[in-house]
Amino acid sequence: MKMNWRNMAALALFATATVTAGSASAADIKEVRFGVEASYAPFESKSPSGELQGFDIDVGNAVCAKLKTKCVWVENSFDGLIPALQARKFNAINSDMTITEQRRAAIDFTDPIYTIPNQMIAKKGSGLLPTPASLKGKHVGVLQGTIQETYAKAHWAPAGVDVVPYQTQDQIYADLASGRLDAAFQDAEAASKGFLKKPQGAGFEFAGPAVTDEKLLGAGVGFGIRKGDKALKDALNQALKELKADGTIDRFAAKYFDVKVVLK
Repeated sequence: MKMNWRNMAALALFATATVTAGSASAADIKEVRFGVEASYAPFESKSPSGELQGFDIDVGNAVCAKLKTKCVWVENSFDGLIPALQARKFNAINSDMTITEQRRAAIDFTDPIYTIPNQMIAKKGSGLLPTPASLKGKHVGVLQGTIQETYAKAHWAPAGVDVVPYQTQDQIYADLASGRLDAAFQDAEAASKGFLKKPQGAGFEFAGPAVTDEKLLGAGVGFGIRKGDKALKDALNQALKELKADGTIDRFAAKYFDVKVVLK
């Protein structure tokens, strides 16, 4: 993660809370402050000029337009997004965060927006599979704080797999390309668009089938919201419902993804 997220988070601490839990209506929402980890293409990343871009960014901006409110983006490491939300550095998480039982214990979520397969990547011809037996003694990179880290530590690490957490996805790809990692485990679309289809990913491929586990890997992605923030949750859900109905989110998905991902 680029260091500027620290400055942005610090500034956010001094910002007046735009929405207080249970005390505002949708009409009172003047801005939505989204927390984001900006190195996870095609969901969220930086353009060469430093502008935020990606599917989640487009969805967030469309939601703000629908609510006739201002979008503010606050960069943060992924593993720190929930604590930062609870500390009111922003009032919603919009960073490809899957809804899981563990996360629901800490925060609320909007209705699910989309779902993405989880898949491992490795060198072509490696023969590696996303199983404890195949990965024993291997080094597998995961983004810190993600469902992929939770799954890998629960199912692979006890069998002798070295599960290596990273602060950013870009660091994982760099170590995978340099040979310091044997494999990486993340969203299939992030792996495809953010690595396999780029020059850095030449010589790598998906290793084995998609990994499924509804309890640990969840069943959809939504915006994370502080518990009790009903006004914001209702407003975001209504905006998302309208953007699904009019095809806006489907158009964004077609722009960024190879498979149908939007949940109705």
